[in-house]
Amino acid sequence: MIHHVWGLFTHPDQEWQEIRGEEESISHMYLTHVLILAAIPAVSAYIGTTQVGWTVGGGAPVMLTEGSALWMTLMTYLAMLAGVAVMGAFINWMARTYDASPSMAQCVVFAAYTATPLFIGGLAGLYPNLWLAMFVGTAAVCYTAYLLYVGIPAFMNIPKDEGFMFSSSVLAVGLVVLVAMIALSVIFWGLGVGPVYTS
Repeated sequence: MIHHVWGLFTHPDQEWQEIRGEEESISHMYLTHVLILAAIPAVSAYIGTTQVGWTVGGGAPVMLTEGSALWMTLMTYLAMLAGVAVMGAFINWMARTYDASPSMAQCVVFAAYTATPLFIGGLAGLYPNLWLAMFVGTAAVCYTAYLLYVGIPAFMNIPKDEGFMFSSSVLAVGLVVLVAMIALSVIFWGLGVGPVYTS
């Protein structure tokens, strides 16, 4: 797992070819990659919101109670695990349009490795700061999009022009999934499962 993560940052073209040549099951991918890396943003946010807090203006740091942060961390973690599976399923479904025939496991593996920069960028949650979050978040999203656009043609073994259209479709669905998660969060907050701040 770690050598692929390093390779995706140093030589993504070659790394996608190596990943494509491996036979990996969904359960193995989750156990060795997704469950571990998806914990980075969740645990970082828990620590940041309960131990460091964020400041508004020049006031005292605002922090969440440990119980509230734990509940929100768990929900975020589960949402990330589900998000990888949903994106993998969409990639598998969409591949038929481009005459590619990857297995469902290959598509989930692709989605998981593509999301790696987002998971690692979650380390910014250790220090809740608007500008830091914007900078790291933007960098993580840009590199994730880069991995997607570079990876689809290589991983699916399709021409680059078709890969561009395929990648754009996947990116659009990813944004829809993100908006759906935000909407669900708002619904949960309305039901009383929102953040509770320390006094």
